[in-house]
Amino acid sequence: MFSKIVFLKFLLLVFVAFNTLPTLSQNHKKEKVPLAVLLDKISNEHKIFFTYNANLLANKFVQEESFVNLSLKESISLLEKITPFLFDDLGNSYYVIYKKKESNKRKIHARGNTVFKKDIVVDSAFLNKKITVKGIVLSSENIPLSGATLQEEKTLVGTTTNTDGTFEFEVLSNNSIVVSFIGHNSRILQLYPNKFHTIILASGQDLDEVQVVGSRNKNRVASDTPVAIDFIDIEKTAAKSSQVEVNQFLQYAIPSFNATKQSGADGADHIDPATIRGLGPDQTLVLINGKRRHQASLINLYGTRGRGNSGTDLNAIPISAIKRIELLRDGASAQYGSDAIAGVLNIVLKDNDNSLDVKSTFGFYNADPNRFFPKRTDGFTTKLGLNYGTKISKNGFFNFSAEAISLENTTRPATEAREKYGQAEVKGVSFFLNSEIPIYKSTKLYFNGGVNYKNTEAFAFTRKQQSERNVLEIYPTGFNPLITSKIIDNSFSVGLLTTYKDWSVDLNNTFGRNNFHYFIKNTLNATLVENSPTEFDAGGHQLIQNTTSVDFSKYFNENTYGFNVALGLEHRLDKYKIFSGEEASYAAYDVNDNLVNSDTSLEDYKTFNGKIRPGGSQGFPGYSPENELDKSRSNFSFYLDTEVDFSKKFMIGSAVRYEYYSDFGSTLNFKFASRYKISDKLNLRGSYSTGFRAPSLAQIYYNLTFTNFIGSKPSESFLVPNNSPIARRFNIEKLKEEKAKNFSLGFATKFNKSLNATFDAYYVAVKDRIILSGNFDASDLGLGIENVQFFANGVSTKTTGIDVVLNWYKNFENSKLSLDFSGNINHMIITDINNKELDEETFFGKREQQYLLASAPNNKFSLGVNYQYKKLKTALNFTRFSSVKLIDWQISQDLANFNNSEVERLDASIDIYQPKLTTDLHFSYQFNRLINLQIGANNLFNIYPTKQESFTDSGGLWDATQMGTNGSFYYTKLNIKL
Repeated sequence: MFSKIVFLKFLLLVFVAFNTLPTLSQNHKKEKVPLAVLLDKISNEHKIFFTYNANLLANKFVQEESFVNLSLKESISLLEKITPFLFDDLGNSYYVIYKKKESNKRKIHARGNTVFKKDIVVDSAFLNKKITVKGIVLSSENIPLSGATLQEEKTLVGTTTNTDGTFEFEVLSNNSIVVSFIGHNSRILQLYPNKFHTIILASGQDLDEVQVVGSRNKNRVASDTPVAIDFIDIEKTAAKSSQVEVNQFLQYAIPSFNATKQSGADGADHIDPATIRGLGPDQTLVLINGKRRHQASLINLYGTRGRGNSGTDLNAIPISAIKRIELLRDGASAQYGSDAIAGVLNIVLKDNDNSLDVKSTFGFYNADPNRFFPKRTDGFTTKLGLNYGTKISKNGFFNFSAEAISLENTTRPATEAREKYGQAEVKGVSFFLNSEIPIYKSTKLYFNGGVNYKNTEAFAFTRKQQSERNVLEIYPTGFNPLITSKIIDNSFSVGLLTTYKDWSVDLNNTFGRNNFHYFIKNTLNATLVENSPTEFDAGGHQLIQNTTSVDFSKYFNENTYGFNVALGLEHRLDKYKIFSGEEASYAAYDVNDNLVNSDTSLEDYKTFNGKIRPGGSQGFPGYSPENELDKSRSNFSFYLDTEVDFSKKFMIGSAVRYEYYSDFGSTLNFKFASRYKISDKLNLRGSYSTGFRAPSLAQIYYNLTFTNFIGSKPSESFLVPNNSPIARRFNIEKLKEEKAKNFSLGFATKFNKSLNATFDAYYVAVKDRIILSGNFDASDLGLGIENVQFFANGVSTKTTGIDVVLNWYKNFENSKLSLDFSGNINHMIITDINNKELDEETFFGKREQQYLLASAPNNKFSLGVNYQYKKLKTALNFTRFSSVKLIDWQISQDLANFNNSEVERLDASIDIYQPKLTTDLHFSYQFNRLINLQIGANNLFNIYPTKQESFTDSGGLWDATQMGTNGSFYYTKLNIKL
């Protein structure tokens, strides 16, 4: 253990380096926690229940560190030694607590039929009877907690406290009650009739089973929701994961979530596109602490999943800053607005107020696809994360996270078109903060945000030695251009949370910005020949979003039913811009070193071996002043969200939302959801909703001009902005919102305290999905433009599927065993292609159709076997990835190569990736309260996708599939918690 002097120096060094507030530097000391808090943690860890009078433990504190890694027996023994209480085992995991000096006044029969507790008698005849219990729930500051939840642990039947914190309801006499309130530790108690119970909840910790996403009813617990919600506890899941980025973390934690590292896909190599249930990267709404997160400015264009879409860069958020991730697997546009067609991903930031966590990870890949034991390694990965929390005032906190990460590139077997195929290199640093500051009574100021900086580097396709794209004087043997980028992603959210006449009021403003700047290295402009630079500033793009909202909510508790009302207003401003690079990054020069334009004669073009040299930087052409734009739009929305508990068994939720956009008009959406308790252990749930996604500014205005060459003839091509008259000439209509219909039906059951399961079926129909078309002949327009392509509301799809989750655990005296199974079965079809009079194969051909369908894999299953023995934890995870079908570039070759048969050409172009099973193995050992060491391997047996031929989009022997193409990853983690 660190000495105080060493520790103080360490703290000082860390906080000076990160320029944090002076209040962050404080002495670390062994602080005591309320005994009630410790008992809650022991109860949760060992799945037992303590029964006691709430006032009995008042003002009793203990040192928590003494109980780290103790067995239940050891914990009970230590409690009896250091406290004035006896802990009597009643059997069935129940313990009753009373003062030692009163032991001779009580008759206690452990595991017997009768228990005397003061003047209350509980015997076997009393069990399973309905009793009325009443009392009050207070905070540790003796403030009544209005809306606190009390639920029977077995039946989930419950109530909420009144405005003054009081409650009264019927329960089974032998059923423990879970008492919970947001921001406070939960307690599990036995309540008795003929007694007024005073229950005190210690503050300082969010309740895990109360969610932000999916319901605005603060009293609704996760097991009670009418829709499917996944909860990913980062601390627990990280103990059986090797992933260092959020996207890849969720890839293995949630079967319906897919994020694949791209290669040879321009900007998508640097920001990974992610999907839920196979829908678009931009069809999932991302929230941070319940507030809308901005998207990336990158729009995916070529050779990538999510072609024509923009997504949110989840990897810009450091894992060190995240407490948990909530995934609402249901359409929620009526509740949260645009983008929530597939669902809502809510990232809840850490709120620790008295801890310092330092985590480091080091790992590398097996670089040989044919060997189990690595002979060559690459892709070295290093990450250092820090999280620090401190109290502000009495009930406030300030939590700060910092993370530095280095992912080196990998190199895997490639085709003739590419010498350097593999994962891009990423070096980045992130800072994030989360804070709440009490202002007056029930009013508090909160803010969160951060900045992420990434410097990335990806190899483009090879430029051959004897090629018009190479200059022998500069690269005698040819070259591999490097597409590098500097990406800055920053955000800040500030709000005021208060109550007014029992209404909860939340006023918030959230700002976000993503700036993506390209720099092309190890390249040249072939039209400048030997005078060409080898590095270029290629320009880039930027997205800014500012959202202002005010939300109101209140729970009304009537005699026979209760209902929650939430409503709010939101205003959002989006700004999108493209900025140009240096001239040589986009321009072509003729033999006189003048800029090439539509008037340049063919004789004046620079050539090599009779072929015209292309202009611009090789690997990625820069943006020109003609591409520059600075556009904005605003939208205003209003929503009403209600939930009615008609009885203890039946509830209905409904929501309606109106949105008006300044550039395309208005939309109105609604949602209905319900849950019915078939029995104490089985909940039936379902929902129906309409949804939408507004076209992004990038889809409306993005444009790119470039020179295409057919043989030796230059051809000017133009990616036409949707608002252009050229798009109207081709009967491409102004972009409108994507419309969706969602339906889900499922159940959640708890067979017993050790086994629970959820099963949810879904149907999602999306009309007018926005796609990027192929190239159309535009020579008759008289604009000097040969080919055009555009964004259009091009296709409609239907997706059906099933999500399954099973969890089981068993506690032994010194060990614990758990099994986690989850799976997703998914099927998408294209129901309509809106090509109108345009040629369908050019507008959205078979190859592009298959790209869209491949983004929705048929299935993914995961099985985790977790075993803990004292201080040692092991985790064995199996992940099965389904088959994937793609169509490669052979589909565009001359039919003469395939006996003039379109069927033979299509068959030759189909690439099948067979199902694969990967195995992950992790070991974790807790040396003491401070230090934990974890080692393991992801994809232990070095499994790769099915090898293909030389016509892939990526230029490697594999395209980007959901299992990745890097092989085995070996790692070690060191975690220090102070």
